[in-house]
Order: sequence, then C-alpha cells, then structure tokens
Amino acid sequence: MNRKGLICIHTGNGKGKTTAAIGAAIRAAGQGLKVLILQFMKGQKNIGELKAFAETNLPITVKQYGRSVFLQSRACESIDIYKAHLGLQAFREAIKSNSYDLIILDEINMAIDFGLLQIDEVMAVIEQKPPELHLILTGRNAKNAIMEIADLVTEMKEVKHHYYKGVNAQKGIEF
Repeated sequence: MNRKGLICIHTGNGKGKTTAAIGAAIRAAGQGLKVLILQFMKGQKNIGELKAFAETNLPITVKQYGRSVFLQSRACESIDIYKAHLGLQAFREAIKSNSYDLIILDEINMAIDFGLLQIDEVMAVIEQKPPELHLILTGRNAKNAIMEIADLVTEMKEVKHHYYKGVNAQKGIEF
C-alpha cells in the first residue's frame, strides 16, 4: 500500500472536534477504508452517531471506554482510569492487528489532561503506528508533545455558544 498515514488532531474549546472526526470516518469508509473509533471518557449509548452507524453497513467500529456520565472535572474515579487504560490497550491491539486504516482516539486529549492516561504511555503506543495507518486524536487541551508529532492540528475556537443563553444540549446537535 502506497499511503502515508497521517496523525491529525482536533483540539480547542470550540464544538465540533468529535463531529469532524466522525465526518472523516464516514469519508474514509466511503473510500473503502476500515475505521475504528475508540471513545475515551464516553459511555452514552443513545448518541446519534452510534445509532446511525448501527443502521449502516459502513466498515466503522465504535468502542467506548467511559461511563455514561459526563466528566466535567479532573475529580475522576478509579473506574475512569481503568476504562481509559482498557481503551489504550484496545488501541495497542488494534495497531498490532493491522485490521484498520484509520483509528480515531476520541477525547484522548481530555483523558490525558484529566490524568486518566499519562502522555508518555500514549506516545509509546502512537510510536508503534504502522506508516500507512491514519490516526485522529480529539479533545481539548492537546499536549505539545502530541501536537509536535502531528501532521495536522486543527483548533476549534469557541466564538459563541448557545449554552450561555440557557439552551441545553439537544438531540441531533450535541448527541
């Protein structure tokens, strides 16, 4: 295969990091690439992208490594650390399997920022990436070490958000 696997990062305080990664997953699947999405810190089953993927035959596999609660602070529990490490192990195994063309590590930047994973352990797995494998890492507060090895870094900037007007998360838009 004559492809250069890219490392892409979607970070920043604005909305759209996961959504951009999901769009890339759909694009890749449409071109016949096999996609794995590992969602860190997420365990909600009723989200729109999971429902949509379940109704398609796209070669996209989604695995979640988090609880169904939204973690808003770094005061995580040991179960959160455990689940994040299960996700990292799944990433390690997926790399070794050579079964995927694109792996998305959704919210891994936040898992690192919250201390669920250590930057050096994540970097050690990324270094095992075959040359043709594409990676997309999402989440706020991407660390400089990861941004330095990336081929593409996109920062989503919040300019205005409906949440501050009292409008809560809505089906089809936020989940």
